[in-house]
Amino acid sequence: MKRTQGLVISTKNPKTAIVEVARFKVHPIYEKRIKRTTRYPVHDSIGVKNGDQVEFVDSKPYSKSKRWIITKVITSTVQPVKELKKPEKKGATKKAR
Repeated sequence: MKRTQGLVISTKNPKTAIVEVARFKVHPIYEKRIKRTTRYPVHDSIGVKNGDQVEFVDSKPYSKSKRWIITKVITSTVQPVKELKKPEKKGATKKAR
């Protein structure tokens, strides 16, 4: 089984994540590196979020287009929730006219 790593860009459909895999190709004449991306619809039984870095492998067909399954989350985008503070008012208050 080939293991592939990619970035989750969409989780709108249930049990499905769209994973984008980027690779670089060197132009044969100009020798410039060109970024190529491929999007894979992947079966999601783990419950990943947008922005997660995941590893997936090929598997049995789950639907017409899904032939891959997520095996593990490499990097998660879950961040701690910051507590919002109201700004303190400094200086004189405005007088009513």
